[in-house]
Amino acid sequence: MSHNHNHIHKHQVQGKNLMYSILLNVVITVAQVVGGILSGSLALISDALHNFSDVLSLIISYVAHKLSRREASFEQTFGLKRAELIAAFVNALSLIVVAIYLIYEAIGRFFHPHEIQPGLVIWLAALGILVNGFSVLLLKKDADHNLNMKSAYLHLLTDMLASVAVLVGGILMYYYQIYWIDSILTLIIAIYLIVVGADLLIKATKMLMLFTPEEINIKEIVEAVNQIQGVKLLHHVHVWHLNEEELHLEAHLDCSEDIKLSEFNDLLHKIESVLLEKFQINHVNIQPEFQKEDPKEIIVQD
Repeated sequence: MSHNHNHIHKHQVQGKNLMYSILLNVVITVAQVVGGILSGSLALISDALHNFSDVLSLIISYVAHKLSRREASFEQTFGLKRAELIAAFVNALSLIVVAIYLIYEAIGRFFHPHEIQPGLVIWLAALGILVNGFSVLLLKKDADHNLNMKSAYLHLLTDMLASVAVLVGGILMYYYQIYWIDSILTLIIAIYLIVVGADLLIKATKMLMLFTPEEINIKEIVEAVNQIQGVKLLHHVHVWHLNEEELHLEAHLDCSEDIKLSEFNDLLHKIESVLLEKFQINHVNIQPEFQKEDPKEIIVQD
């Protein structure tokens, strides 16, 4: 069995940006909780609750980021590279849980509206926009390259949008005394959280369950490898993400001739080049065979 790694240059995620975001969100969470209680604004309290979930999600993401950098050992042969996928899953799930709670509270408040002090709501919403907006900018680049960072980024982005909605609601309440807008905006925020949270949850779940990546067509991989001279048939194929940086292929390879190991090394190098250049697969684990009697299907139930 031959196992080889080809490392593509990847964007290096900066954990320090997460730490800055954690500190900023602790400050805004405390301010919004106090302001929400004093003003009576459910939207502001919901925004603070979401900010608190941001703090937790950012801490989870930060810890996962650090764990994923640990080296492999005899006890952890892959290291802890999947820690970030678990963090993304937990963060996505927390988005949905928070959203469901907000919907419950918003419906209750809609039928039993409270008078709200919009002035305080406006100032704290503006503060939330500034703090979360800065945090979003800190994580934007990392979010484009890492699912864990994207989960933290989405928490912050949706909270920034929530603060915008709260600000608009505060202005409407200040000038027109439309207090029910507080509940409506909370519902809109919650629905948006469910949409983005569900999408992230599905992506993280697929990676954790070792689904074939959506951009990968296994039949095309087999066709490309089978065209290489010396290959008779690539079969028993598995393709999965260990994490977002490492795309693995494991397969059996029927050789067309009974070749020496040194010749197989040359053949393997050609296969690795095709898989890397055409499919961005950078970890290849192939079992060489010659006239071995075993299932020859592309997909074989282990």
